[in-house]
Amino acid sequence: MKCSVIPNEDNFMLLQPDWPAPLNIRACTTLRQSNIQRDTCYTQLHLPDEPIWLDQKHTNIAVKAVPEHAACVADAIYTDEPGIVCAILTADCLPILLCHEQGDYVAAIHAGWRGLASGVIEATLAAMNIPHHRFLAWLGPAIGPQRFEVKKEVYDAFVKISPEAVSAFRPFTAESWLANLYELAKQRLHSQGIERIYGGDFCTYSEEDKFFSYRRDKGNAGRMISLIWREHTG
Repeated sequence: MKCSVIPNEDNFMLLQPDWPAPLNIRACTTLRQSNIQRDTCYTQLHLPDEPIWLDQKHTNIAVKAVPEHAACVADAIYTDEPGIVCAILTADCLPILLCHEQGDYVAAIHAGWRGLASGVIEATLAAMNIPHHRFLAWLGPAIGPQRFEVKKEVYDAFVKISPEAVSAFRPFTAESWLANLYELAKQRLHSQGIERIYGGDFCTYSEEDKFFSYRRDKGNAGRMISLIWREHTG
């Protein structure tokens, strides 16, 4: 895990992607101990603009980050405009951040199992209409493969998409599996031609000091915020 202290007077701890993104790309995920809230992160983190928040419902809907899409039902957001902040909230689901290799596009995806199975990654890439292999992906903090117990409906949903999904499941009880959300996301990204994938070694459930977890806290968890934007250049 790569963490750094944001260089301001508040010294908020943030998780920063360890990826070879272009110099104009800024990205981070808030950590539990910083207690950064949705309604204050703009000022707390000195962002270039107020993030455009989505009404996340585990869909496969991707929208462009424009004011008219604020609070719309969607689970992925993208932009090619500098200074526009894409943001998603998670607390066990997987935040996926994408950036174009030349820094022209960025996207943030809320990827729970339902979103992954219904094609939220594919929908986001299709919406940006850029050759997929030109994107880098970072997999942020999500529930790890030792803690994500799922039932048959989850197993069946992914195996129906691709037989290789079997490798992301380990039998746990007679009626459940342990699922590797990171591996499932990597499989979907690979299927779309994205090979440069980073992150994916966290566990929100186990790392209680750093992350919120919906399952661990039985629905009473806060949320981490994952943010990505393009800086103005020139």
